[in-house]
Amino acid sequence: MESDNDTIARMFVAAVRGAVEQEQRRLSHSLRQLSDEAVWTKPSPQVNCVGNIVLHLLGNLRQWFLHGLGGEPNVRNRPAEFENVPPIPKQQLQNDLDELFARIGTLLDGVTADTLVQRRRIQGWNKSLLEAIYSTVNHLEGHSLQVAYITHLLVGEAYEPFWRPQSVEEGAPKP
Repeated sequence: MESDNDTIARMFVAAVRGAVEQEQRRLSHSLRQLSDEAVWTKPSPQVNCVGNIVLHLLGNLRQWFLHGLGGEPNVRNRPAEFENVPPIPKQQLQNDLDELFARIGTLLDGVTADTLVQRRRIQGWNKSLLEAIYSTVNHLEGHSLQVAYITHLLVGEAYEPFWRPQSVEEGAPKP
């Protein structure tokens, strides 16, 4: 019989997996709407372009999941994520995201209640892996929404929302 802790851990991992998969779809949806040039266009001088945000997410997710949870060496160079890099084609960014999300999914397969209470030092923070995973998913969600907003700014009326309500219960207008 499964312990309460194992049940909670299983439910937490399922929620994390669902959130990560949703943000993977949201990022892909935004990237599909942008040209290679638009991926590297800043909507204003003070705002990062989608390409830099994707590089930032790749670095952050590798550091917190692959290093923090998976024990791989920490190879992140955070300042480089925001530098003016030669434009990377959006398909390469998409491929890098897909590969990373697949690796995260594999790591999540091995998470147990005992794993979640382990403490690790990640990016200068001493956190339980539950805290680390939770905050990293929030970080991913925030930047995924930022990418969607910038995409909307760049493509204007041609923007296709990630989700639309399909029923009154979901928020669609009454017929």
